[in-house]
Amino acid sequence: MLTTARRHELALLAAGQPWLPALLVAGRLARPIRKVPTLGWFVADPAVARQIYNDHAHFSIVSEGAAGHWWAQVIGDWVEDLFEGQGHTELRTKVRDLFAAKHTDDLVARVIGPALKQISADLAAGGTVDIAERARVLVGRSVSDLVGMEPADIRALFAEGEGGRVAAEGNGVDETMSDDDEPFRILFDHVEELVNLGIGTMASTTLDPVALERARTLAAKLSAAVPAAYERADGNTTLGRCRELGLDVQHAAGLAILMAVAGTDTLASAMTRMIALLHDSGEQHALLAAPDRLPDAVRETLRVTSPAYLVGRSVTADVEIAGRQLRAGEHVKILTWSINNAVGDFKIHRDYVPETRQLWFGGGRHLCLGAQLVHSELGSLLEALTAAGRPFEIVERRYRRKVFIPTYETLRIRLA
Repeated sequence: MLTTARRHELALLAAGQPWLPALLVAGRLARPIRKVPTLGWFVADPAVARQIYNDHAHFSIVSEGAAGHWWAQVIGDWVEDLFEGQGHTELRTKVRDLFAAKHTDDLVARVIGPALKQISADLAAGGTVDIAERARVLVGRSVSDLVGMEPADIRALFAEGEGGRVAAEGNGVDETMSDDDEPFRILFDHVEELVNLGIGTMASTTLDPVALERARTLAAKLSAAVPAAYERADGNTTLGRCRELGLDVQHAAGLAILMAVAGTDTLASAMTRMIALLHDSGEQHALLAAPDRLPDAVRETLRVTSPAYLVGRSVTADVEIAGRQLRAGEHVKILTWSINNAVGDFKIHRDYVPETRQLWFGGGRHLCLGAQLVHSELGSLLEALTAAGRPFEIVERRYRRKVFIPTYETLRIRLA
């Protein structure tokens, strides 16, 4: 029998892409690995997934069927070195300290700390807060900081009369938000549009000409403010560190775009779904009774939601995996959501699961560079929502439709 939390999660997946919940639920039957005609190999076993992530001699992230191939078309073939070459190892080594907990906590406090305090204040005053809308703005603020955009830059670059999808539709807008938030909402919508161009790439990551032109246009807009920010950025920022490392401005802009896009939809999705899961499962009461479990609530959120629900790799050389023969040129899809949800429902008192570890962040040398930043942002949001020490209730919810990364359109809450 489906729990309330599971029912909402599956409905949310279906709203994003109707076929998605069927694939991810049935995907468990692929354990450990199974071939599907025209689509390639599907993996639903954590050990096999980790084996593939760590086998760089036989699997690639930059060949057809993987994310690097998609990005190379959009911002240039140079990303191949950034993803898999010597440049990848050198870059990760040199910027690692930027993603340590102390640094990411400070970044979150500086960039979105005031907005989080406002959420706490609005709830404490008896207000109703749309967490979905707030999440888009919070993430938009983070993206603007990463790519060096000021609100005026955003308004100038994205002045196409769209004004953010939610605001344009005229429903579900959080009335407690200020006009100062509008640029960040607009920025989020345009990053999401870029991500949504990935819909339909299950069989092939080769973009059609129309989608490719739009993707390049959006990427160019997102990086337009980078050159100026690159020159003035402090060394404790990503762009400033790129300058100090001698990474040219074009490559720094590309890196900023990659990191911004990778952490935009997925983070906003995790934020809203975390709050819904805590409410729908009743686990918010367990968290209020044991606030020291907050890091566990964040970890469980990432396990159950697994926003990067499927990760692609291409086979570059014949190899045997789990008794199956994979041939060069074939594609592999690692069913992250299916693997992580096989553990069970959302429980903040669940102990660390060694088999899955942080599989929601990938694995091997491509483990998400911003993993700690995600923990810092989700943890800070949860602290803001539990500051009053009282449970909350959901008064309205709607799923966001036709999106690559499933999330909520509206999730309005108030303190009970």
